[in-house]
This record gives sequence, C-alpha cells and structure tokens, in this order.
Amino acid sequence: MSKITAAITAVGAYVPEDVLTNKMLEKMVDTNDEWITSRTGIKERRILKDPTKGTSYLAIQAAKDLLQKTNLNPEEIDLIILGTVTPDLPVAATGVHVASEIGAVNAFAYDLQAACSSFLYGMSTAAAYIECGRYKKVLVIGADKMSSIIDYEDRTTCIIFGDGAGAVLMEPNTEGYGLQDEILRSDSIGRQSLNIAAGGSLMPPTQQTVADKLHYVRQDGKTVFKFAVSNMADVSEQIMKRNNLENTDVDWLVAHQANKRIIDATANRMNLNDDSKVLMNIERYGNTTAATLPLLLSDFEKNFKKGDNLIFASFGGGFTWGAAYLKWAYNS
Repeated sequence: MSKITAAITAVGAYVPEDVLTNKMLEKMVDTNDEWITSRTGIKERRILKDPTKGTSYLAIQAAKDLLQKTNLNPEEIDLIILGTVTPDLPVAATGVHVASEIGAVNAFAYDLQAACSSFLYGMSTAAAYIECGRYKKVLVIGADKMSSIIDYEDRTTCIIFGDGAGAVLMEPNTEGYGLQDEILRSDSIGRQSLNIAAGGSLMPPTQQTVADKLHYVRQDGKTVFKFAVSNMADVSEQIMKRNNLENTDVDWLVAHQANKRIIDATANRMNLNDDSKVLMNIERYGNTTAATLPLLLSDFEKNFKKGDNLIFASFGGGFTWGAAYLKWAYNS
C-alpha cells in the first residue's frame, strides 16, 4: 500500500473591504508612512469595522470562498481546525460556529491557539489525522480580527496588524505530494514579550483592567524581532538540510508576514537569491496573525505547479515557531 501523505487540494480567502493606510494612521498616532514602510514593509491593512461581526465572519467567508471554487459539499468535511487568537467568545469554540454556518454538519471542530504559528500548527495536526487514515477531508482555517485587540493609540502595535482569513482543504495523497516534513518549536521565554495581560485566569477582567487598557496586545518589539529573525531562519535552514534541499530545489518560501526584514533574513539564510521565490503580501494586509500563510497561498495559488517545493515558516507569541516542507499537489 502506498504511503498516505496529507496534501493541500484547495484554498480560499477573505479580507474586509475597509482599508487602513499608513497615511490614515499618521492622523491617529505619532508615525509616518516612510517610517512604517522602511521598518515593516507595510503600506496598508484591512479592517473589519462592523462591530457586530467577529473572527467567525472572516473564517466563514474564507471557507465559503473555498467551497464555491471547488463545488465541495460541506457535508463531506470531517474536521475543521480554526487557528485564531481572537475567538468570538472566550469559551464557546469559534470553529464550531464556523462549521455550523457553512453546513459542515458531519464535521467536528475546534480552535487552535499558537499565536502567529496557529495555521502552521493546524496544518501539522490535520496531516496527522489524515496520515493515520482516520479522516479524509480536513479544513484548516487561519482567521483573526486583530483590530478587536489593538490599541490605536499605541504606535508600536497599531501599525502592524490587520484583519483577514484564509482556508485550505487537506486530503489524503498517495502520489508523494503534500506535507513532507516539519520542525515545530516553542519556548515560554517570550511569554512577557508579546501578550495580552488581562482577560485570562491570571488576571480576570475588571473595571480597572479595562481602564488600564490591559486587554490590548502589547509587545517588546526589539525582543520579538530578535527572536523571530533567528528562530524562523534557523528552522527554515534546518528543514532544508534535513531533506537535502538546495536553494535551487525550493520553488517558494511561504513565510509569516510579520515584518519584511524578518522575511528577508529567512530568505537569506536559505540562500534564496531569487526574490520572486519569496512570497509577500505584507504591504497590502499587514500582519493578520493566523491568516498570513493561507492568504499567501490564496494570493499566489495561480503561480504554483504540481510538484513545486514549498517551505512554510512562521513565528508567533509564546514563543511559537516552525517550518514545514510541502510538495504542491495540483495545477491551478
């Protein structure tokens, strides 16, 4: 019997219509377009302004985009994994609501929280379910309404993040395509460098925590940048060496879109001299956290050919990070 691997067989995405440009941010905080662009590579980001809509709305739209493009019957989906740091509610799993809303009545669903690495961890989890033969159609979604946890008076964070969602369908493959290898890591050394202080069991919400703005994302930018550059580049290089891949063997780098300088450092460590192999859309979306990797796949899907070698790389709060080697399974 041929070995079963887990392959991506379809992608979908959604970003809100409203755009928040660097010029608009100049009127909100002490910053400017040149400073933001030179340090992050971001020119604009999308914002879900409707206060009645949360992360589930973004995820549902991305899933519907995938279903529409593939004509997949949602009743065939076995499992939905939703990577997010901004669930609709603290307790009721947002992924469950997404499954119900798209008609995936035979699927079970849950949320996975590993900050910006959530989608990469979700792909790994989906692959394990598929490779063991337990499930055949797993929907992995990365979605975040980051604007819901951003203080737009804090210039260290409000310039970075945007809202969006992306989805992939993973299915069994016996031709050798799909996920080949992964290196996933975590270390709580970064626990205090990127987090939301209040709202959890350590510091439950009170009137004082709200007044003190402790429910917004805060980060020590220099520390996060330092760890992201070294760790994301390290695992990307390691996964190439472990699979005997030269730079010429890598067709595409699918890296978390947090900062252009971090992406460039990762590409340099991999000796990817051809910039066209380094996928980027950070200038249009900013950092959409769990959504960056699937949004890249959606934006560049037409460039991929069956058999292409993709290296995924991500880094997130916690700290969490990792890299994955995947062979693309279809021609768009």
